[in-house]
Amino acid sequence: MKTVSGIPVFNGDVIGNTRGIVIGKVFVQESERLNVEERTIPSEKIEEEIERYKTAVNATRNEIASNRDMTLESLGQNLAGIFEAQILILQDPRLLRETENLIRSKSLAAESAVVITHNTQIEIFCKINNSYIAEKINDIRDIEKRVLRHLLGTRSESLRKLTEPVILLASNLTPSETANLDRNFVKAVVTESGGIGGHTAILATALEIPCVVGCGNFIANVKNGDTVIVDAISGLLILNPDETTIQKYQKIIDSGSARIESLDELRDVEAITSDGVKVEILANIEFPQETANVIQRGAEGIGLFRTEFLYLTQESDPTENEHFESYRQVAEVMDGKPVIIRTFDFGDDKESDRHGGTIPERNPALGLRGIRLALKRWQLFRTQIRAILRASVYGNVKIMFPLVSTVKEFRQARYTAVKEFMDELEHDGIPYNNKIKIGMMVEVPAAVVMLDHFAEIADFFSIGTNDLTQYIMASDRGNRSVSHLFSSSDPAVLRMIYKAVEIANITKTPISLCGQLGGDPMRLAILLGLGLRSISCTPSSIPRIKQICRRIAITDCIEIAKKVLQFSNAADVKDYAIREMINLVPDLMDKML
Repeated sequence: MKTVSGIPVFNGDVIGNTRGIVIGKVFVQESERLNVEERTIPSEKIEEEIERYKTAVNATRNEIASNRDMTLESLGQNLAGIFEAQILILQDPRLLRETENLIRSKSLAAESAVVITHNTQIEIFCKINNSYIAEKINDIRDIEKRVLRHLLGTRSESLRKLTEPVILLASNLTPSETANLDRNFVKAVVTESGGIGGHTAILATALEIPCVVGCGNFIANVKNGDTVIVDAISGLLILNPDETTIQKYQKIIDSGSARIESLDELRDVEAITSDGVKVEILANIEFPQETANVIQRGAEGIGLFRTEFLYLTQESDPTENEHFESYRQVAEVMDGKPVIIRTFDFGDDKESDRHGGTIPERNPALGLRGIRLALKRWQLFRTQIRAILRASVYGNVKIMFPLVSTVKEFRQARYTAVKEFMDELEHDGIPYNNKIKIGMMVEVPAAVVMLDHFAEIADFFSIGTNDLTQYIMASDRGNRSVSHLFSSSDPAVLRMIYKAVEIANITKTPISLCGQLGGDPMRLAILLGLGLRSISCTPSSIPRIKQICRRIAITDCIEIAKKVLQFSNAADVKDYAIREMINLVPDLMDKML
């Protein structure tokens, strides 16, 4: 038995265990290598060869367009943008011209010219160490394979041959391969390369296929038919597990299946504690298509609508109308329930090369990202804010700025930028809600320290525990060398949350928590005890959080919070929290542990 770890790609926790943990047989996607030897053609055949190349390009375009249309119908416009970007790469005039020139000048066969021009492009991009560029290289390789298949008269058959459920293991998957996965047969995906913002991760999330990416080299240790366990919640792949491990995970899967039906009954009930305190439960979403799950799980609104997907899934920046259509769609579906739209936050784990600064950053987490980048990239900011304002007449839409650290930058964003964009819409006669609520993420220690001043100008706060933890603990959550320090349960983090809630309550400013910690049932009592009465989590977490809220008393939660604030390390907090939750709701905890 061997365990390898990677980056989990799964929007869910306890209730989602039946999908987040999968036991099954392996299907290894071999890296497809189309053998193309350099071949020349007679000079009189050059024009015919160029026509053959153009025919292959047109066939490839139709193929990609088919993927785009299929994705548009099932997953929406924004994810379809991945394939629009591929079409732009395929039809790049320079690439087409260089390929044709090689055929003419060196009398090369079309497939030989295609390999040379695409490899030249890839070699240039390989010199740039950037996650956005890495995805572009993946796109170029995908396009090259497709054009070569049409030239050589071959087709990819590996995934078409599936006749039973499997766990797909691959070095990497192209966008087209991921979009075409049959969920009836592919129950989970694990790749050696890739990242959380890559096309494989984005599409797998939308398709609700559990996925672990970036596991490093492991395929040499596994073969078709082997049994593996994929834990897409913790980011683990267990190769050839022993019987004890299989039984352990099967028990988790079985218990999760048995609970789903009872949890579904909580959709239309409020999260009111046993001593009568109302807790607002909101949802975090990445894509507009997730609103169906938000409604199904009984969320009272959307506490965090991340908007980076609009930029990361297409080659060019989204237009104002593309922004507007996504926001309007969500606002209308939510039908008056709050929809808090966070403006773009690039950098750190959401890096996009074309949106960064002109100078490479050694530490993007501490650099030009969040509201800082928005105020530098005025036109980019203008496009998004105008779209949000236009969508505000279709529902209860609110604006939230990320990574705010100074009162000055919040004032500049709210009273200079948003005011200017409102005046533009007013001048153009375009309707918008001129009383739209504008708030900020609390994810920088400086923001907590100055929160009383922010309360004078912000309509609401939302604590982002992922970044707040990173900055408090000075620990990059993606760096394995220091990841042991990254814990939202650390007393330093909990004290900071307590301070933020205390100031918000004194100033009567609404405050919520939308980080990963919000969906953790083991830490729910602590959060309520710290004074939080609004929590935003992934849609699949909502029924469990509601269920626990309705079974515990705020008075008990306050005592638990008082205790953990006196601890000195995260391990003690976690152990104590689990013990107390077992005491409060033993029947529920027994099913979760």
